[in-house]
Amino acid sequence: MTETTNPHPLSNLQADSIDGVLLSLDRVIEWAKQNSSRLGYFAALYRKVTRAVKQGIADGSFEDGPRMERLDVIFANRYLNALERYVTTPENTPPVWLLAFETSGRWQPIVLQHLLLGMNAHINVDLSVAAVQCVPSHGLAGLKADFFKINAILAALVQETKEELTAVWPLLRVLDRFVGKSDEGLTNVGMWLTRGHAWLRAEELALLGPDDQRARIADLDNDVTKLGQLILPTGWLRIVLLLVRVGELRFVPTIIEILE
Repeated sequence: MTETTNPHPLSNLQADSIDGVLLSLDRVIEWAKQNSSRLGYFAALYRKVTRAVKQGIADGSFEDGPRMERLDVIFANRYLNALERYVTTPENTPPVWLLAFETSGRWQPIVLQHLLLGMNAHINVDLSVAAVQCVPSHGLAGLKADFFKINAILAALVQETKEELTAVWPLLRVLDRFVGKSDEGLTNVGMWLTRGHAWLRAEELALLGPDDQRARIADLDNDVTKLGQLILPTGWLRIVLLLVRVGELRFVPTIIEILE
């Protein structure tokens, strides 16, 4: 008699439309709430992003709505695929996402760190790759305006969420006071977003053949993983973050609901 095993609740997350992406994110968020998993933090933020993109398409905010939906789906599926790998075959998870997902099991990182680890992986690797996969290499230039619109949505929502968390947990203000204008650690990711590094990498990838492109993406994944490690600092900043963390008194499901 052959034994059957039930698939993980987060299996088969891949989507073929922006509505499908939202449904998959709903599944992730619901599972995270039920299991008090911090994996739900980024998923909740990302659902905001996807809704904003969907509304922008409906409002005609992008130059090419169907192309933007295609980009959004390819972009989202890279995250969803990484998450599905992590919960089923962790050893196959891309390193940059493995860092983010493994950190979700740790108590000490503050909510903002969890969000930035997800954003680091998704923007600094996935967005570049998705852009190249969305259009032929010779058509990449035509995507530039819409690319920066979705990048702006992502960056704005990170800042908005940070401000919301600061209002909820006043000790988070300590972080801003100590980090200030430093170009390391938490603020480093924000600068990478605003400087358009993801687009430069997309342009680089578009010039490569399939084999060289795969090799460059693997190298990029490792490089961005190192950047992500700056989000988990040691020394005095770690102590400051611990003070902030102590101020986060809510349960994980409640925090997910706040982020929604």
